[in-house]
Amino acid sequence: PLAALLATGARPWLWPVALLLLAAALPLLHGRAPGGALAVAGAGILVLVFAAGHAIGLRGLEWAWLAPLLGAPTPQPALGWGALLVLAGATGLLGAGLAARGSFGADGFVAFLVTGTALLLLLFIFLPLLTILAAALYEDGQLAPAALVARLAAPEAWSLACLASHEGCGVVWNTLLLATLTGLISTVLGLAFALLAVRGGVRAAPLFRAMTILPLITPPFVVAMALIVLFGRTGIVTTALWDWFDIPRSRWIYGLPGVLLAQVLAQAPIAFLLLDGALRAIAPSLEEAAATMGARRFAVFRTVTWPLLKPALAAAFLLGFVESLADFGNPLVLGGDFDVLSTRIFFAIAGARHDPGRAAALALLLLALTLGAFALQAWWLGRRRYTTVTGKGDSGLPAPLPRGLKLGAGALVWPWMIFTAAVYGIILVGGFVHDVGRGDLTFTWRHILTAFEVEWQDGASFRGSAWDSLFTTIEVAAISAPLTAGLGILIAWLIARQGFRGRGTLEFMTMLSFAIPGTVVGVAYVMAFNVPPVELTGTALILIACFVFRNLPVGVRGGLAALAQIDRSLDEASATMGGSALATLRRVVLPLLRPAIVTALAYSFVQAMTAVSAVIFLVSARHNLATVYIVGRVEAGEMALAIAYSTVLIVIMLVVVLGIEALVGRARIGRRPTAPIRAGA
Repeated sequence: PLAALLATGARPWLWPVALLLLAAALPLLHGRAPGGALAVAGAGILVLVFAAGHAIGLRGLEWAWLAPLLGAPTPQPALGWGALLVLAGATGLLGAGLAARGSFGADGFVAFLVTGTALLLLLFIFLPLLTILAAALYEDGQLAPAALVARLAAPEAWSLACLASHEGCGVVWNTLLLATLTGLISTVLGLAFALLAVRGGVRAAPLFRAMTILPLITPPFVVAMALIVLFGRTGIVTTALWDWFDIPRSRWIYGLPGVLLAQVLAQAPIAFLLLDGALRAIAPSLEEAAATMGARRFAVFRTVTWPLLKPALAAAFLLGFVESLADFGNPLVLGGDFDVLSTRIFFAIAGARHDPGRAAALALLLLALTLGAFALQAWWLGRRRYTTVTGKGDSGLPAPLPRGLKLGAGALVWPWMIFTAAVYGIILVGGFVHDVGRGDLTFTWRHILTAFEVEWQDGASFRGSAWDSLFTTIEVAAISAPLTAGLGILIAWLIARQGFRGRGTLEFMTMLSFAIPGTVVGVAYVMAFNVPPVELTGTALILIACFVFRNLPVGVRGGLAALAQIDRSLDEASATMGGSALATLRRVVLPLLRPAIVTALAYSFVQAMTAVSAVIFLVSARHNLATVYIVGRVEAGEMALAIAYSTVLIVIMLVVVLGIEALVGRARIGRRPTAPIRAGA
């Protein structure tokens, strides 16, 4: 492709790229290419291709200062598949050159992986973030730092009018309040569930674990729809209270209480998963030793169990806090007059007043809150160690809960479980009755047929309105999940098994995407990839790239955890037998990483099927997704249709998750069953 462009004279500014390729190819043909020359050629091609793409765009010359050199060049479209091949070759040259100079253990394969991964992370994580910052700094095409300061300090963000009047507070305070309450309440509920499941001696542990699966496979706004059906002005509970007790109808569900309730319903089971694992990992011998020395049950819990739970408690709170910041669907459906940053960002982009600069500034505020939460967690935990599982035998007996704590946990858990069951019951039933919101529970297939009607005339004809979005969602998820798992495992292998400078930086780059709220990611991708040289907006590629790099940290962390359990001697034995890094990875490491790979695949697939906050900005008429379709139905008032579609998605996700759990299983720590510790209660 490059040769054809040069032969026709269509892209004369690409001649330096061709000359660098030729300069690298001739020594390679003679087998005596110096490493420095290869590295310079590869880096030069990368710089020149992207510089040319930015300098000459769809309107011709974008960098006016190049006019004396280039004149008035013809417009140039975005980089295509030919450019991708050239860039891949340049990355290979750069990696080969660095390896020839002794970097990366002089292994060309490792060098190519590191340089290629770094370039991908720079392109799909750092470039979008820098684009957001640039958009916030500009106004009417001119650099205006004062505009950024004005946007960041605007009253809509920081106003405290709610303290002295009936006006609302700024969106930053609303967002902080909602996220803090969500983190605290979901952590408390998750702890209560975990205490009863692990130490309470209850027989409903399977039911507890079943409740943890549902939020993982539920689109984030589906719970909000169920709450409207229950507590809206014409909801089931609202109508019953009016008919039976003359309690007036109200709109209390629309605002902070409703959004908070929906977010806690989604986050409490996830907090339970974290705290359940932490409680099971605490060595019972530590508690047994305290009890042997005469400590009562509550003293054992306060002095031994509780301090060891601090990392899990911090992680549960942080997860609830960050997920609340990033949540878009629930505030959109239930927010009412209670605005948060995620919805303000959406309406700044998609509203009547299109203001990308304002959206970028609000996105920076949201990112600052998220990074601040990570910093606070690190400060709270400090440098103390919380190791509870070692290589030594562990035969102690877990301490049972103090009676008062058990009663208090039960008082929280059982009503909440009944409430959760009612909410999910509405979700599962609402799509198969005429109008669950108005109490018409007559069974019907109407909503399912509207979404998923199939006609058989000379073959299947998918006439339902939801088929296109479902097929696109499954296709995008099926493509992005293997890419996410594969790239994540490769990066984990590089970080854990290869010694090179910059490993810490590479790991930080992969984890950064996990700290960025989905709304910020969506805005960043729209701004970064809406124009050449990398123009992806409106295509399926931008959806795939968003899912891959948004979910990449899960594959990386899963791979690192699995590699930590594999002795390095296996790698060393392969190297001793003459195996290259590629052969060791393919024949030794990957077969042992099967559970981590399967888990990353499952998580990536589920996230791609249920995500909404990031992709709400990225979908197009040609490439719509299931979650965005459902949001559209909710906004149009077609609640039953939205619930019916959500039910289909939940069934699909349930099949995937249960299949993965059956295939991989769950780690178990062999211990004696819980027995009472003979100490004062």
